[in-house]
Amino acid sequence: MPVRAPGPGEVQLRVAYCGICGSDRHEFADGPHAIPVTPHPESGVMLPLVLGHEFCGTVTAVGAGVRGLAEGDRLAVEPHYRCGRCDRCRAGEYNICAHFGFAGLMGHGGLAEYATIPAYMAHVLPEGVSFEQAAVFEPASVALHALRRSGASRGESIAVVGLGPIGLLVVLLARQLGIDRIHGVDPDAGRRELAVELGATSTGPDVPEVDVAFEVVGVQSTLDTCLAAVRAGGRVVLVGLGGRLDFDAFALVNREQSIIATVGYRDTFPELIRLAADGVDFSRIVTSTVALDEVVERGLRAGAGEVKVVVRP
Repeated sequence: MPVRAPGPGEVQLRVAYCGICGSDRHEFADGPHAIPVTPHPESGVMLPLVLGHEFCGTVTAVGAGVRGLAEGDRLAVEPHYRCGRCDRCRAGEYNICAHFGFAGLMGHGGLAEYATIPAYMAHVLPEGVSFEQAAVFEPASVALHALRRSGASRGESIAVVGLGPIGLLVVLLARQLGIDRIHGVDPDAGRRELAVELGATSTGPDVPEVDVAFEVVGVQSTLDTCLAAVRAGGRVVLVGLGGRLDFDAFALVNREQSIIATVGYRDTFPELIRLAADGVDFSRIVTSTVALDEVVERGLRAGAGEVKVVVRP
């Protein structure tokens, strides 16, 4: 594809890294699901498009009207589209914009040597925060937003059911919030071991009673596990992307439990940049770095042994 020059309010960057997300794999294997089949109202793009919404890089050109960014700036990309006009955007809740979408799913993304993005997606990286770290800020943002939505705080206990990249980052960030009772659930022994390294205090299928449970898979059995584990008055946070799920409303009401949904993130990148500058290593979940010409076989078709694959175009 030709490299597109930035228009007004846009910046072009040379991509340093782009992570592969589970949603990318689903789109590639049996999509389109989120990818638009008519032009998206913010990006103007429809299929076929360039995947990749977990990316970072260096500014190579700046469009008209862009302030505060210059060629050579190192960026983390917050790929949420936002219209700025709908009720939710005006309330600051741009992650649930009426024109919801992500660069790399609803517009061209970062699985390429170059990408052009709206300037509002750009976060300048300070010295000391590497591209390897910035490549994981997008999934870390999902985890941080889920933790904020949960209301989990110091002194409470949590369970994280599903230790993929998002679940592992929930564990890591929960420890940063001072939560010191964290139980991880996953059938993969390697992921359970990594969860312990990142801050989980216990793992295994038998979940102790907790204040908050994070469902990070999106299937019936993991929702059942979460509901069974949460105390009366506790919360279950739905992070995994699933279809129709069932629950016992009578039991939920009698135990006054809450089910909280969470999608994307908002206002998370500054906090993650600060944490990375302070020494928190988000890149510990990365298991492989591959070249762009390996993206299908080693990225989109990666085996079960991988946790997070990042591409280095």
